Amino acid sequence: MGLKEKIEVLDLKGESEVLSEDEIEELHGFTEELFSLVRINYSMCWQQSRTQWLREGDANSKFFHGVMSNRWRRNSIPFFLVNGVLVEGVGNVRNAVYSHFSTHFQRRLAQRPSMDSLAFCSLSAGEGAALTRPFSVDEVRIAVWDCENYKSPGPDGINFGFIKEFWDTMKEDVMRFLVEFHRNGRLAQGINSTFITLIPKG
Repeated sequence: MGLKEKIEVLDLKGESEVLSEDEIEELHGFTEELFSLVRINYSMCWQQSRTQWLREGDANSKFFHGVMSNRWRRNSIPFFLVNGVLVEGVGNVRNAVYSHFSTHFQRRLAQRPSMDSLAFCSLSAGEGAALTRPFSVDEVRIAVWDCENYKSPGPDGINFGFIKEFWDTMKEDVMRFLVEFHRNGRLAQGINSTFITLIPKG
């Protein structure tokens, strides 16, 4: 059984029952090992891409020019029909396209789709007020408990299992943060930071 399968088995077991300390330690070990293997695989892919570049050279190659020629042929418009008349040549095609769109956007009495006959569902006054109601402890707790226990940024990150385990201690800080966000509509700087990783095709 591979590392992913072992992690999945323990993860599913943790959703239905409390894992023992040995199982939690085992899960963390599997996760760290998988993370290490992913980093090694990324490093190998990067080295292979550098080797291929050194072997085949830069973009000024026959293969590159062939790809660009095929793309140019697919994207070009050599001719088309305008009111049953065949229009050919770069200049004639350009003028026909320009004339079509300039006429289209200058048209004033055009047939536009109407939404008058459509029946939209609308919120009641109470439902509308509920959208801006401050967060309650119960609904925040439900949202936290809906998340999987072992989801975290990395093997050493604080996951939702940790938050659930120490909810009584952390809930005041969590609610204070959410109340501040509800009042000002701003998140703390850096809370939504993202790491973007470029994955080599290999």
